Amino acid sequence: MLCPNDELNSYWMQFLETHPEKRVDLLKAEELFRKFKFSSYHLDEAAKERAVVRLEESLRLFHRKRKIRKIFITAAGSVALLLSIFMLIQNLIMKSEHFSDTPIDYYVGSELESKEIQLYTGNQTTTFEENIDVTIRSDQLIHVKKENSSDADEITTDRNSINRLVVPHGKRSKVLLPDGTQIWLNAGSTLIFPSHFEKKSREVTLRGEMYAQVSHDPERPFLVKTDHLDVKVYGTGFNLSAYEDASPWIVLVEGSVGIKSDKGSEMKLAPNERAVRTENGTLERSWVDVNSYVSWKDGYLTYHETPIADVLKQIERYYNLSFNLDDNVSLQGMTCSGKIILSDNLDNVLTALTLISDTRYYREKKSIYIYKSKT
Repeated sequence: MLCPNDELNSYWMQFLETHPEKRVDLLKAEELFRKFKFSSYHLDEAAKERAVVRLEESLRLFHRKRKIRKIFITAAGSVALLLSIFMLIQNLIMKSEHFSDTPIDYYVGSELESKEIQLYTGNQTTTFEENIDVTIRSDQLIHVKKENSSDADEITTDRNSINRLVVPHGKRSKVLLPDGTQIWLNAGSTLIFPSHFEKKSREVTLRGEMYAQVSHDPERPFLVKTDHLDVKVYGTGFNLSAYEDASPWIVLVEGSVGIKSDKGSEMKLAPNERAVRTENGTLERSWVDVNSYVSWKDGYLTYHETPIADVLKQIERYYNLSFNLDDNVSLQGMTCSGKIILSDNLDNVLTALTLISDTRYYREKKSIYIYKSKT
């Protein structure tokens, strides 16, 4: 470990052989130990007391809102001292808490329990384990095809019913509306839509992210409502993101759209433009490479100097993961440039991430650790 000798090396080798699942925690504990700067593995009583004082001071910084009880170390041997502190650090790691003024050199992620796609039609609720394609037919039937099956379900619906499709993290779906408009729903999204459009307008409500190829109809504008943006479309292709935990934005691929913020005036976009709603409610426009915003529907993600935290947030939605995207992680300044194929194999995706971000990853059961590559 920190001050190796034959005895300690033998001890830790036997420990890891007996507890291989503790390897990652041991590496993180070792990293934290180095911040205490022990000068020798042999400590006399006075040195032990000074080490305890330093440890308590570090813990006071960590627990600013909690009281720390004094830690007594009674073992005389250096191995016992090291193991005691290691167990303390391991407990802190398991609680997902970190020193407030010390950068952490890794992201920790976990695989979440899979949830089903839910389709609400009138007073009916139908669930699906796989990604689905939904077709709203004019004969008051909803045709649902599962991704990896030739079978299809048919759901009877009322002409005037309002339907709701809920796509959880880790899933995707596609919807063909009765006017011919196609909508791709990304992970973590909800779409509310009618079984039949009225003569004057076509309106849906979104929470999450979608790509839409709107059927042209100059007499009936296509309207998309979100919590903070309203979009008016006349036949176009665009990507709209309206997740609760991020600023909403829209990218126009072709055609023309009008956007109105809940606190601003309407703005019209041209192809290859992106508009994002700022914190004060105004809209900011910029020219972008639209492919990097819409490629997810075609099975891959494209990045150019994108902060790694933004990449991980996108990956965690797509694969139903959860990462500790805290501000005090030292990887915050790192960026990603390249392409990630959205494979069904998560290890392939994580390997691609390490290649475009100069990081490494370690996966153990449902936990994922992402580290900066050592140079």
